[in-house]
Amino acid sequence: MPAKIIDGIAVSRDIRKDLKVRVAAMSERGIIPGLAVIIVGNDPVSAVYVRNKIRACAEVGIHSLRYDFAADVSPQAVLDLIAQLNDRGDVNGILVQLPLPPQFAISEILRTISADKDVDGFHLYNVGGLVVGNTVFPPCTPYGVLKMLEHENIVLEGQNVVVVGASNIVGKPMALMLMQRDATVCICHAKTRDLAQFTILADILVVAAGKPKLIVPQMVKTGAVVIDVGINRLSNGKLVGDVDFPGVAEKASFITPVPGGVGPMTVTMLLSNTVASAERANAKTLPQ
Repeated sequence: MPAKIIDGIAVSRDIRKDLKVRVAAMSERGIIPGLAVIIVGNDPVSAVYVRNKIRACAEVGIHSLRYDFAADVSPQAVLDLIAQLNDRGDVNGILVQLPLPPQFAISEILRTISADKDVDGFHLYNVGGLVVGNTVFPPCTPYGVLKMLEHENIVLEGQNVVVVGASNIVGKPMALMLMQRDATVCICHAKTRDLAQFTILADILVVAAGKPKLIVPQMVKTGAVVIDVGINRLSNGKLVGDVDFPGVAEKASFITPVPGGVGPMTVTMLLSNTVASAERANAKTLPQ
């Protein structure tokens, strides 16, 4: 039997309905969650991502503030803006759209954003918090993956999970978050030899390597849950993931599509983190 497709758009829609209710409860008391988005340069892909995020904010009632800088801007100008936004009570989340031009040290930018407003979950405090289980904001993409698994009532405790890809944005935090759920986690990367000997053991396989058709059916255990985080654009313009979807879907029990899988969840968890930040900042004025 073909795998059940986990519809990220549908799961995202359900979460956003709940976020609208939470935002409405705050707005009745004069509290409007605010997200500041900073974009540097005119990269067309970044521009699309920012537009999507601002549109999503409007959908659930979050006030968005957009700040555009030229590609040759001094990094200090951006750092100064971040410092100002850190002090603003109407801003609950700060997001700097990546990638940045070469004159920027990304680590300095991320370090300057207050950990209490780092709704992307990239601040060193939040990354370190994943290790001990008390991060302020979980990174959006791994957080979205967990929410998709929860939505399908997929058990993590005691399961063998293989994460393919060891990036700081997805692979590493994903592994840490899965371990917090008592999964047994193996993380593979570009230097892993004979990748198939690891993936074939996975009850749950999370792939975030950025390589089209990296995972083919013979690398997947029958009945495995397959989460495809990859986003790759082929020469013909088609958008695909890292998994050979048609073939693997015949062996897996659950699978995410690309597009329409993890992608929509990433933006939704950004909204979720922003709403949670506003609730935390105004905890004394909101009903318990």
